[in-house]
Amino acid sequence: MSPLGRIGRALLAFALVVVAGTAGYLILGFGAEDALYQTVTTITTVGFREVHPLTGVGQLFTMILILAGVGTALYMFGVLLEALIEGHLRQHMERRRMDRRISRMTGHIIICGWGRVGTASAQYLDTLGREIVVIDRDPERLRDLEHPTVIGDVTDDRTLEAAGIAKAHALISALDTDADNVYVTLSSRALRPDLIIIARARNEGPMSKLMRAGANRVVNPQLIGGRRMGSFALQPHVAEFFDVVMHDDSLDYRMEEITVGPSSPWLGYTLGQMGLQDRGALLLAIRAVSGQFVANPAPTLRLDPGTILITLGTPDELDAIRRHVNP
Repeated sequence: MSPLGRIGRALLAFALVVVAGTAGYLILGFGAEDALYQTVTTITTVGFREVHPLTGVGQLFTMILILAGVGTALYMFGVLLEALIEGHLRQHMERRRMDRRISRMTGHIIICGWGRVGTASAQYLDTLGREIVVIDRDPERLRDLEHPTVIGDVTDDRTLEAAGIAKAHALISALDTDADNVYVTLSSRALRPDLIIIARARNEGPMSKLMRAGANRVVNPQLIGGRRMGSFALQPHVAEFFDVVMHDDSLDYRMEEITVGPSSPWLGYTLGQMGLQDRGALLLAIRAVSGQFVANPAPTLRLDPGTILITLGTPDELDAIRRHVNP
């Protein structure tokens, strides 16, 4: 039995003895308050005095209560002391606090699997100030982690629900096997049809299966790493520039996407009429509603709801454009 289960069993046994003792003294003619007082002082071996003189039957009942109650009280105190010494109670309270913290979160990112890929993803998201919940079945991996955690099998829907998938913004599935990533993707898509799901693929073969399972994007770290190494070999400055812009905190420039909302006042207007260049940031490209990318878009291009602007600038410049596009 778990430590918390033993604590509950000990408290229940102690409560039953108190109820039985109080009921016995009530039958012997004690008042309700006196019966409870006599019971507690008897089973805790305090025994200040007898509230009322006891008859032979009362003395026999008291002896039985002492034999049953003292053992129960000592067992309860022993279980509580053991839980305090071994830290089980502290761990339970910490788990409760973490569960309450997760329940209050909204728009957070769930990372399934705390390996090298999951750790790297969390480090990047942390630099952007995003809230993260990490799921892993190995408690040792999550020990002393600063982010909220959920220990359990991520293929179980209850584990995903404990991580707050109902209010999450996105989920990153970075488990060790492609089969587990497919299963998590299926489960997550069933629980949240609108959730953004990024799945890891160890091989190129399962990438199409992950997309059919419901992943918005599938990432093969080995494939991306190989391409980056090739780009550094041929165009090191271009590759380093994008690497710094996307991941280096020391540079004040950022590349971000801004979606033109359905209530934007610029719907139907052209890019030239918006005057984005007056806000300082650079418009690198747009992604049309059809999904097509248009690099260096012409000023005559008109905006539709859902058009995505890919911009480069300082945080202040990007905030100004965001407020300008969707005031």
